Amino acid sequence: MKRIFKTILCSIILFNTNTVNAQEIIPLYTGEIPNSKSVVNKEKSELGADGVLRISEVSVPGLSIYKAEKSSGKSSAVIICPGGGYKILAASHEGADVARELNKMGITAFVLKYRIPDDSTMPDKSIGPLQDAQRAIQIVRENAEKWNIDASKIGIMGFSAGGHLAASASTRYEEKLIENPKQTSLRPDFSILIYPVISFMDGLRHKGSQTNLLGSDPAPQKLERYSNELNTTAQSPPAFLVHAGDDASVPVANSISYYESLLKHKIYSSLIIYPHGGHGFGMNNKTIADKWMDNLKNWLNSINML
Repeated sequence: MKRIFKTILCSIILFNTNTVNAQEIIPLYTGEIPNSKSVVNKEKSELGADGVLRISEVSVPGLSIYKAEKSSGKSSAVIICPGGGYKILAASHEGADVARELNKMGITAFVLKYRIPDDSTMPDKSIGPLQDAQRAIQIVRENAEKWNIDASKIGIMGFSAGGHLAASASTRYEEKLIENPKQTSLRPDFSILIYPVISFMDGLRHKGSQTNLLGSDPAPQKLERYSNELNTTAQSPPAFLVHAGDDASVPVANSISYYESLLKHKIYSSLIIYPHGGHGFGMNNKTIADKWMDNLKNWLNSINML
């Protein structure tokens, strides 16, 4: 369906107030949003007592652009997918805050406001977020020259359920879920997965993310299709993973299974497991002095993506 200009404009303004210091905010689609029903935009934003900005009921996706602070040449780019169990978007500590830190590394960052899966807004809610992730990669790659970005150094990053989305974009990029007349590569050049939901298989699944994305009783074949450790290939991009061993929400075995799956294809990646920290710590695991963002910078340098 075609969103009227007023609806898109309201969404952009709301997203702008939630992403302070973003240098540009753009709608993800111009005109018709694929796989979308004609409904009223009910998007809401709330700042919790914990300081976390939560955006819910997203039906009009957008992209906030944070340009690199310093660049002697073309910069790398990272598209950030905030977490939230496919129910909300934790848009601050897993979005805008991270973007600004990436800027300090000389990376241009993009915070993706992807659609929240909902049967009332999409004919097929299971593919909506992945369509948006593919579209974000397409936009960044096709506008690389405009934004002074190296088109061969475009990565995707995700936290928790956003990590599932980022991993899905990294394993399912050959699925044509959006129009792509220029045949632009939708493959990320690297992945950054922070306490990610990887799998919907027994012993690994995060039930809330699975239900919100796939419904209450998905077929076994669909569970396998959406379990990313089962879908890596020799062409999957390398990944940097961070998880806490005591994560009670998303078992650390999610990250381990994805890392091992990449290794089977000789895709040498990096996995950091902290003994403590739980779930949702963002950039700062308060149980340890180590800063994984420092390790990320070193890793990006090691694979020539910085």
